[in-house]
Amino acid sequence: MYEIRIHSRGGQGGVTAARMMATAAVKDGKFATACPFYGAERRGAPIVSFVRIDDAPVRIYSQINKPDMIVILDPTVMDTVNVLDGLKEGGSIFINTHEEVSFPAGFKVYKADLTGIALRENLVVAGSPILNTPVIGALAKLGLFSRESGVKAINDTFADPRNTSAAKAAYEEVIV
Repeated sequence: MYEIRIHSRGGQGGVTAARMMATAAVKDGKFATACPFYGAERRGAPIVSFVRIDDAPVRIYSQINKPDMIVILDPTVMDTVNVLDGLKEGGSIFINTHEEVSFPAGFKVYKADLTGIALRENLVVAGSPILNTPVIGALAKLGLFSRESGVKAINDTFADPRNTSAAKAAYEEVIV
């Protein structure tokens, strides 16, 4: 079973991204679950979402304490949350940034400027860039699910073509 923990802020689309990731994996013939965890729900508050993907039915629907991958949609969350807590040795980190980043040795680090992509596509709600659809493209590039299934999951959720454009841009721009 492959377990992913997503760190975001309320309003960025982390919970919806988790659902779309699970949907994309299912479209690829896998089994998957997605669940969020939030305290006081409000725009801008730190939120954690969890996704499990497996070849066998997933019967666990809870928080993930020892993930294989961490997805950081908002790097400022790292100021208040230890996002690497429990990350398995040799695990992967995907971070939304255009800047150079440094993490402890032993982890695979990937990045893309999802915020820049969302702003270019004018994917903004209440002044905040929406990062859920670009991250689907980036994670497809990393092999969590196929690009085609990622696009289908996005189209099942959103009708606006800017969402698939953002995902396709992130797929091309992710630094592996």
